[in-house]
Amino acid sequence: MPLPRLVATDLDGTLLRSDLTISPFTGRVLRELEDHAVHVLFVTARPPRWMDPLADAVGRHGSAICLNGGMVYDFETGGASEVRGFSEPDFVEIVADLRAALPRIAFASERPTGAVFDPHFHTDKSYGSESFFAPVETALDAPVGKLLARHPGLKDEEFFKIIDDIVGSRAHLAYSGAHGLAELSPPGVTKAAALANWASKHGITPSEVWAFGDMPNDIPMLKWAGVGIAVSNAHPDAKAAADHQTLSNDEDGVAVALERVVERLRVG
Repeated sequence: MPLPRLVATDLDGTLLRSDLTISPFTGRVLRELEDHAVHVLFVTARPPRWMDPLADAVGRHGSAICLNGGMVYDFETGGASEVRGFSEPDFVEIVADLRAALPRIAFASERPTGAVFDPHFHTDKSYGSESFFAPVETALDAPVGKLLARHPGLKDEEFFKIIDDIVGSRAHLAYSGAHGLAELSPPGVTKAAALANWASKHGITPSEVWAFGDMPNDIPMLKWAGVGIAVSNAHPDAKAAADHQTLSNDEDGVAVALERVVERLRVG
């Protein structure tokens, strides 16, 4: 395989171990790639408020793609750029249509300034100091990069189908592995689209990119990259979309694959 100029990797279930850490081995490999002028870019469904613990592992460019492509996060400033959010009319309409069809549905909206949770939205994750509880359609003072939805009485497959049927082309429905959680992005907003934009700005072509992932929301990115690699614990659809497979996230599969790149770079 050709050597990459850019390595784009998902985080949860892919680069991070199950305890949500980056192993010393993985950290060393990522640093060596950067030392040899290979960019390492995190491309994740995570919101900005979950990114700071990974600051030590980010590349010299200091940024990451968050919210399934909804924004680029800058670790140094804590700010967001290239935010691609829903239009206000579309967002209000989508929320209203889903509430009418599924009265028990609960939403959360992810914004550059923090998250907004419906009062009955359950989450055990950190809220962040800028987050608050309110009906999501009442908090539109900042663009919404991603809309999350839960329903307590429906299985994932049924829930996602209902949402897809109602929303149609007004949003992109993605699944990143969290049970019972539907993730909606504005039309055309995917990890692949944001990655393509980032790569283009740095003069990098798809053929010069290796991408790693584990879930259906990674599939467009795995297909877009010159080399798409799934970890062995990946969703079957992600494995089918990938060109190659590596070890699991808990076995440092991404770093194992990239160590071979480092070895080739050392030789020159």
